[in-house]
Amino acid sequence: MRMRVHRNESPLKGRNILLNSPPHLNPPQNAPPPQTHQTEIHGRFMRVAVLSSGGKDSAAAWWWAMCRGWDVSHLVTVRITGGDSWMFQVPGTHLVEHQAKLAGVQWVEVHSEGKQELEITDLETALSQLEIDGVVSGALRSDYQKSRIERMAERLNIKSWTPLWHQKSESHMHGLIENGFDVFITGVSCEGLGKEWLGRTLNPSLLEELEELAHRYRFNVDGEGGEYETLVTGGPHLPGSLQLTGSVNWDGVRGTFEIESVHLIA
Repeated sequence: MRMRVHRNESPLKGRNILLNSPPHLNPPQNAPPPQTHQTEIHGRFMRVAVLSSGGKDSAAAWWWAMCRGWDVSHLVTVRITGGDSWMFQVPGTHLVEHQAKLAGVQWVEVHSEGKQELEITDLETALSQLEIDGVVSGALRSDYQKSRIERMAERLNIKSWTPLWHQKSESHMHGLIENGFDVFITGVSCEGLGKEWLGRTLNPSLLEELEELAHRYRFNVDGEGGEYETLVTGGPHLPGSLQLTGSVNWDGVRGTFEIESVHLIA
């Protein structure tokens, strides 16, 4: 395991953050009662790390923590060097560095080979070196991921939050668009999604088209099954946006948008 911490000065210091849960992150119907969310600890704001792949779910979890008034001190990205992972997104995770720079948040880059039990150990080792009260993740429905993160947090004597857990796919996606998240599609790998989707940023009409395709081809509209990958280039959690240039790489079945340059727009 190799870990690097990239330090950035936050342009968000001094800005007022709403202390309300984002509307689309409220618990779904019939969900267990939510745990009490403490705003301060030992006379200071809760300090948390957000596990981030750079995609839409990580971004929503990040914003959720900000809306609680917490200090998001670190974005933590597990970068897989072995080709595949049991728990973490693989492609494009190095781009989290640009989101962290834009927000002025420290970026912790954890390199792992992606072996089944070692990748959570590598993450745990990295988190043990941070002064945080808890960790926030964007897990939606993966019991495997959620349970391992929770057990890791218990060993570290910190808290674990998964604010998106069991959100309804459609309401989650509509909430992202309605609340101003710029969800850029970086990869597709399922029947129904062709190369024309690569490099698109979701908007209401594209989301409606995505829902129709998901229904027709029976895939998850929120991409939870790996049907597509995303990068968030702007949103309520960021003081600016990312401008991307790149090209499409398509093999006839699946493809990626290869990002060649990123410009930060404050």
